[in-house]
Amino acid sequence: MRNHVQTQPSSKIPFRPRKIRRLSSPSKSLPPSAPSIPLIPRAIARPLSSDGEIELSLRHLRSSDHSLVSVIDSLAPPSFESSSPPFISLTKSILYQQLATKAAKTIYGRFLTLCSGGGDGEPLVSPETVLGLSAQQLRQVGVSGRKASYLHDLAGKYRDRVLSDSSILEMDDEALLRVLTTVKGIGVWSVHMFMMFSLHRPDVLPVGDLGVRKGVQLLYNLKELPKAVEMEEVCEKWKPYRSVGSWYMWRLMESKSNKALAPVEKV
Repeated sequence: MRNHVQTQPSSKIPFRPRKIRRLSSPSKSLPPSAPSIPLIPRAIARPLSSDGEIELSLRHLRSSDHSLVSVIDSLAPPSFESSSPPFISLTKSILYQQLATKAAKTIYGRFLTLCSGGGDGEPLVSPETVLGLSAQQLRQVGVSGRKASYLHDLAGKYRDRVLSDSSILEMDDEALLRVLTTVKGIGVWSVHMFMMFSLHRPDVLPVGDLGVRKGVQLLYNLKELPKAVEMEEVCEKWKPYRSVGSWYMWRLMESKSNKALAPVEKV
């Protein structure tokens, strides 16, 4: 028998059609040495930080998946606030990898000081600044040699115009996953977290995240931890708001363990 989360009365949320914006490919060409990344015009959904988008997502999830209703009604709605530009977010993602939050914050603070020369932190972090830092300088503030190489690879792709903040914002989820995983140290999970918590993309399903998988197993009373294919099948009904459904899976597991499972840092 599945354990149900205690429900609270829900308010009615008016529905309105979702808006999409169509973006064209950038006209700038890449240097001969850089690989070409075709940017086919796609329909990109409004980010979850847009006015009213969270309300629309909750309306959809309540109507499409009755198993989620009690979870949604027992918790405060998610908040996807404004975040740093893509380059800074990706840099922070690399630095935070496999570290406890407190240690990661300390190293990131030292990194910002190094980049700014004691100045105003994040606004001074740029590909040029990162490329100007040696591996030795980065090690002195606690960045491992491996992560230093990851940062230099990311910054190098910006320098060579393989990546840019504007191109990242214009790519659809599939293209973004394909391109960002060519950066050393950035895997599928990191891209999923970046799309959800930095770009606020509404329809990301992190099939490899243990917390989300455990939440799905608990919610649907599955005998085994679902694998990627089963995650796609079970969570199909959440589209086009799988990011929000995933967020509730983290919260569901937290309510059972009193332990934070989802990234809470703004990346």
